[in-house]
Amino acid sequence: MTIRDFIEKDFQEIKRTWEEIGWLDPKEDREIFKLFVESSKILVGEVNGEVEASVFNIPGDINYNGIKLPLHAVAAVTTSRIARKRGLAGRMTALSLAREANNGKSIAGLGMFEQGYYNLLGFGTGPYEHELSFDPADLKVPKSTRMPCRLGSKDAEEIHKNRLNRFPKHGAVNLFPPQTTRADLAYKDSGFGLGFRDEETGELTHHFWVSPEDVEHGPYNVIWVVFRENKQFLELLSLLRDLGDQVNLVRLNEPAGVQFQDLLKQPFKRSRISRKGKFEVKNRAVAYWQLRILNLEECIKNTHLPFNEVSFNLELHDPVKEFLPPEENWQGIGGEYHLTIGGESVLKKGLDKSLPTLKASAGAFTRMWMGAVPASGLALTDELSAPEELLAELDKTFLMPKPRIDWDF
Repeated sequence: MTIRDFIEKDFQEIKRTWEEIGWLDPKEDREIFKLFVESSKILVGEVNGEVEASVFNIPGDINYNGIKLPLHAVAAVTTSRIARKRGLAGRMTALSLAREANNGKSIAGLGMFEQGYYNLLGFGTGPYEHELSFDPADLKVPKSTRMPCRLGSKDAEEIHKNRLNRFPKHGAVNLFPPQTTRADLAYKDSGFGLGFRDEETGELTHHFWVSPEDVEHGPYNVIWVVFRENKQFLELLSLLRDLGDQVNLVRLNEPAGVQFQDLLKQPFKRSRISRKGKFEVKNRAVAYWQLRILNLEECIKNTHLPFNEVSFNLELHDPVKEFLPPEENWQGIGGEYHLTIGGESVLKKGLDKSLPTLKASAGAFTRMWMGAVPASGLALTDELSAPEELLAELDKTFLMPKPRIDWDF
């Protein structure tokens, strides 16, 4: 088995694998796949002279409490039918992490197919995302008096720019290549966008993109909502409400910092009436993305948490090392450290005997550092342990909003 960089002749063999695993319709999606290839750095796994596995990697950034850190998004890991259970995908993904860590990325992220597998590479699960299904006619928002603009694939460049410049909440991800947005827009022929432009400059300021399951009555899946101010968000919801005389159901992921139920009329009654139907009103919670720290020093240096200060030893275990060749420069973030977390945070190598000790896996530590799960909760369910007094101090220190990536990868 050989792991190497993608070359042009690999295109058809990777496409064959995607078709084998059901990610690509042989008669459709050709343009989307081409855009996805163009947007990514790709590692391929070659077996007997043919490509049987691939890892797609996309550059971006992630907002950590107001600071943008370089992100390595593992966008797709695929293995053909004949190369399963050979350890190839794990080794390739680990190598992509090592390369991007060496290239200056601070964090890596991915969407998981199932919980557990990528924990072996040091990833930790993010918090629950809330997928809301509701009747748009039930929205309690002010009526917009402005006429919206219609958006489509021809507007991909300004749609991508608008996405990159949206309001930056904690955990928000940007993917840099414009092909990522172009692929999203091309995913379904019936997809459409609505939004608003600045009346003086004509610049697109806020919009949403919809992928309908049934154009006439829905459900309408809102893939993203882009805004920079609260009033812009409410104006977009007003557009959704105006569709409610024909569309029976809309689905969207709850935006960061919003309890969406506040904006709905009689949500419990609607849920009871629609239960088990095609247009069921409900709130579904699922944790489907994972992150891991690639550069511990950079992440700690950019940690500014003003509500408490705590100093402790850190014994950090990073399982990714088991998937990397010994000659690889980056071997994960495992090691022994002592650090202070607070308004200004400092990391040093080695243990300080005067301090209490936190023991954690790379994934569990990343979850705590991101504010996805408190230390006391991780001590119950993940690979993290410390004296009760230290856990209590860590809970008080890592007080921040739940991270929301707001851009699936």
